[in-house]
Amino acid sequence: MLAAVEQIRLDISRNTEAKKKSLLGQFLTPERTATFMAGLFPDSGGFCRLLDAGAGIGSLSAAFLEKWRNGGFHFRGVELDAFEIDRTLHPHLAQTFVKYRDHGDFIANIRDDDFIHAATEALSGDLFSQPLECYTHAILNPPYKKMSSRSAHRLALRRVGIETVNLYSAFVALAVAMTVPAGQIVAIIPRSFCNGPYYRPFRKFILDRAAIRHMHLFESRCQAFKDDAVLQENIIIGLERCGQQGLVTVSTSSNDTFSDLVTHEHPYERIVFPDDPERFIHVPSSPEKNALEQSPAIRYTLGDLGLKVSTGPVVDFRLKPYLRGMPEPGTVPLLYPVHFSSSGTTWPIDSKKKPNAIVRDADTEKWLYPSGFYCVVRRFSSKEERHRIVASVVEPVAFGDAPMLGFENHLNLFHENKHGLPERLARGLSVFLNTSAVDDSFRRYNGHTQVNATDLKRMKYPNREILIELGDWVMQQGELTQTEIDAKLAALVE
Repeated sequence: MLAAVEQIRLDISRNTEAKKKSLLGQFLTPERTATFMAGLFPDSGGFCRLLDAGAGIGSLSAAFLEKWRNGGFHFRGVELDAFEIDRTLHPHLAQTFVKYRDHGDFIANIRDDDFIHAATEALSGDLFSQPLECYTHAILNPPYKKMSSRSAHRLALRRVGIETVNLYSAFVALAVAMTVPAGQIVAIIPRSFCNGPYYRPFRKFILDRAAIRHMHLFESRCQAFKDDAVLQENIIIGLERCGQQGLVTVSTSSNDTFSDLVTHEHPYERIVFPDDPERFIHVPSSPEKNALEQSPAIRYTLGDLGLKVSTGPVVDFRLKPYLRGMPEPGTVPLLYPVHFSSSGTTWPIDSKKKPNAIVRDADTEKWLYPSGFYCVVRRFSSKEERHRIVASVVEPVAFGDAPMLGFENHLNLFHENKHGLPERLARGLSVFLNTSAVDDSFRRYNGHTQVNATDLKRMKYPNREILIELGDWVMQQGELTQTEIDAKLAALVE
């Protein structure tokens, strides 16, 4: 049966316009991923009330039901609520469920109503809403789409105490809210909820109500929904409503074949740090602690160091009249990520796409920084780049006697109250940020290609003395390997 559902999925994926997929946030679950997700539910008996919200053609439900029919669960019966607002998929849903009706112990309710409105009305006790019983199990691949702050969905969610920015997190929060104590939830969702201020209320909502049992990470960003060309780092998360939090199982695989599956157990304190008010969710890739976790020397905030980090203030399309392709009288350098490489600062560059200068006058002065040494970090990494955090040093000698510098919005810059840093500190900070330990730590809670200033503010750093010593060291070296950089940091913070 699963093979037949998979063939339908492939046909629909090929024949559905990208515009419709984007409009609905609809990306159907591949067979192997669905089977893996169903396998994360522990065996149980009694009567099962199963939720599949955003059911698509029923791939996830079918995997769950297949496990039941093959003896993986010992339910005396299953009642399924499959929510799907795309009515063109309902015939496929009905076809998927036909096989499982034979024994008289299975009921499938295909619902075309909006899951968010149905669930929030049930939770708020709306007298005019259709009754919705709580669930013992939920298996989800919810839609991937943002919600505006004034949308009907956001208003409905607020009535039941859920504040979030995306349909996928809303579906998971509602699934948790609609599940009975000890109920099991397994969902595949973008990993972006693990960090960032926008998802803080969502993290608090689910962590206050459920225990994390399992997290699975695909090491490649493009593998979970490769047939739909989705570039998104996805995570499969298993939750238990009102569960007692214990060890968390973390597994990884390169892709959805799961052929190189690796599994470890971790204390919850390595997943959500006890002293973290943001409640970032970390995903360790190995049982060993990395250098940042092990070292008592890497415990300082940017505030402790007297430093700040800001996003480059020059948004080029808003200041287009002031931009110049090449420097000319009355302009100062404008810096983009392309001006920085492992060999240093290169400015100006011959490029038809990126300007090299910005007019300095009364209108632009507030966007500019005094010339000096700065440490900059690119805000975006490319598709499968080795490091998420890529730091460089701004070298003022590259700009001659330019008094001011402009930093474009795709850069984050470290500064001292909007002034440059001592050279040794700037170079040491850049070396530290380019270590494997920093990259590994960052990847444990950041699941997208963007590096925000907020992420850099949340990190811990060595003290100024260690950073300056790193800077002294790197200034005496030639070209360095990653191994040499990592070894030097380890030696300094032991």
